[in-house]
Parts: sequence; structure tokens; C-alpha cells
Amino acid sequence: MDAVFRGIAVVALTLAATFAFAQSGAPSDAEIAAIVVAANQVDIDAGKLAQQQASSPEVKAFGERMVVDHSAVNEQAVTLVRKLNVEPKENDLSRTLLADGARTLDRLRQLQGEAFDKAYIDNEVAYHQAVLDVIDTVLLPNAQNPELKELISAVRPVIAAHLGHAEQLQTRLQ
Repeated sequence: MDAVFRGIAVVALTLAATFAFAQSGAPSDAEIAAIVVAANQVDIDAGKLAQQQASSPEVKAFGERMVVDHSAVNEQAVTLVRKLNVEPKENDLSRTLLADGARTLDRLRQLQGEAFDKAYIDNEVAYHQAVLDVIDTVLLPNAQNPELKELISAVRPVIAAHLGHAEQLQTRLQ
């Protein structure tokens, strides 16, 4: 249970960074691109760990789905920024996402069996909800390029579906 609270605390810190970022001015498209790539990379890394460490076949399969889906989004984002000749620009939120993701992985690596499965899925629920909040409050309102905004809009239902799937798994793991 302690790992769950830490995972949720990490998401809370990410949200705090989001609101601080929003107050300091609207992110540019280059900064938004960096946030998108960072958010996806965090879930790719966690999904890879779940594929290795989960004891439940359902949790392993969920981890695999996260790797596949979030890798595809990152490929789309990289293709788009190249097309637009935009270099993703690191910022406080993208750095915070990556740092929080690394801390979460460190905690998850110390768990095994059902404890890992539960902590991973609890984190996935909190993380996907946080990502949806960032999409709605920072990314979509501030994206200036129509193609970037379209990509973020297209990804939103996928993130919502991931959240729903994680919530179903969370219920089964209780």
C-alpha cells in the first residue's frame, strides 16, 4: 500500500508542476512536443518493466499494450515535429515527468509478485488520469499548430481507454 501512495504522490507532484508551468506562461509547440514525448516515454519504460516483472498475465499484457501504444504515439510525434521542423524543447514539466517516472520505476523494481502488479496498476490509473488532465488543461488549450493539436486530440481517447482498462485491472487485483 505504501508504494501506491508514493506513486500517487509522484502524480500529484507532476500535476503541481503542470499548474506551475501553466502559470508561468503558455508552453510553445516545441515545449508541448517535449511534454508529449516525455509522457509517453515514462509509460513505455513502466510497461517494459511490467512485461519483465509482473506475475499476472493480464498485467504483463497491459504492460505490453502500453509499450506498443505509447511507442506508436512517440513515433507519430517525432514524425510530426520533423515535418514541422520543430525541435522539442525541454521544459520544467517534461523534465519533471521523466524524473518522476524514474523514481517510480526505482520503487516498482523493488516489488515482486502481486505487490508489483497492484502497485504498477495503481500507478497506471493515477498516471493516465494525470496525463488526461495535462492534455485537457495544458496541451490542447496551448497547442498552436493544427496538426499538433490534431495529434493530441487523436491520442486523448487512447489515453482514456488505457485509464479504463487500468481501472478494470485495479478492481480485479484488489
